Amino acid sequence: MKPLMLQGHERAITQIKYNREGDLLFSAAKDSKPNVWWSLNGERLGTFNGHGGVVWCLDVDWQSIHLITGGGDSSCRLWDLETGKNIATIKTNSSVRTCNFSYSAYQAAYTTDKAMGHPCEVFIIDTRTIDDSISSASSILKWEITDSKVTSMIWGTLDETIITGHEAGDLIQWDLRTGKKIHSIKEHSRQINDMQLSRDGTMFITASKDQTAKLFDTSSLELLKEYKTERPVNSAALSPILDHVVLGGGQDAMEVTTTSTRQGKFDARFFHLVFEEEFGRVKGHFGPINSLAFHPDGRSYASGGEDGYVRVQSFDQAYFDYTFDYNRD
Repeated sequence: MKPLMLQGHERAITQIKYNREGDLLFSAAKDSKPNVWWSLNGERLGTFNGHGGVVWCLDVDWQSIHLITGGGDSSCRLWDLETGKNIATIKTNSSVRTCNFSYSAYQAAYTTDKAMGHPCEVFIIDTRTIDDSISSASSILKWEITDSKVTSMIWGTLDETIITGHEAGDLIQWDLRTGKKIHSIKEHSRQINDMQLSRDGTMFITASKDQTAKLFDTSSLELLKEYKTERPVNSAALSPILDHVVLGGGQDAMEVTTTSTRQGKFDARFFHLVFEEEFGRVKGHFGPINSLAFHPDGRSYASGGEDGYVRVQSFDQAYFDYTFDYNRD
């Protein structure tokens, strides 16, 4: 299948995400305007205008009513998805690096960078009623991160915990009732660029600059599997229907040479979830892949690259027919 090329950003893509049904695809980039697209035909529905700089992260709630974004202009913003209106703007002391709604969307979490004399902090806010008042309301919970800064974050089971991935490669699970650490492990040696949950939320995958992606148990943080590559992994996603993992990455933008495309350095790479074996690659981007997402029905996936394009690739029948050869004895 020919991929859909979504061209709406002037600069590198930072994060892409599908909503729960998969009819909408959201993209954030370094050009200050998050976009929303119809995932079926790649038509752009609209943009969310208001940020004054790079947008690092975004998330959509499960009912597709609100969008949350965080950016380099030291603000976390909440939007009405239908109209594109900026409902609330939460001012922060430094760039907002990660932001996520909890599963229920009653709460949201965001983290800020350590910069300009301010520490890296984690904030939990109440999002049951989203209106102007959130801009001035204080967070339900906030705590400082004294170690390396948070570079990725997901909500844990039953909205009771959040798991943060750090610049030094640590994974920390936090109890939201107290704001205290529950578990802390260090399975990566370098920065964790991305974390994504499995369909049922029992596992999550991390993508790291140390050239690996790893699968963990959400509640115990036990390391389950490891997927090795030869270059930094910027993003990894788990298929909702098959035992497949897709990895995307490439060198840092500043180290990229013109030969890299020919050498297949920017391919999306498919691994078997259980056997940790690579079984396929998809070419396309002219720069590192910065973000990946599977469609909730598992029949296509999207990738956002340093080249500013979002590509939506539908799978051929051969992908579903493919089975791994192994002895069942």
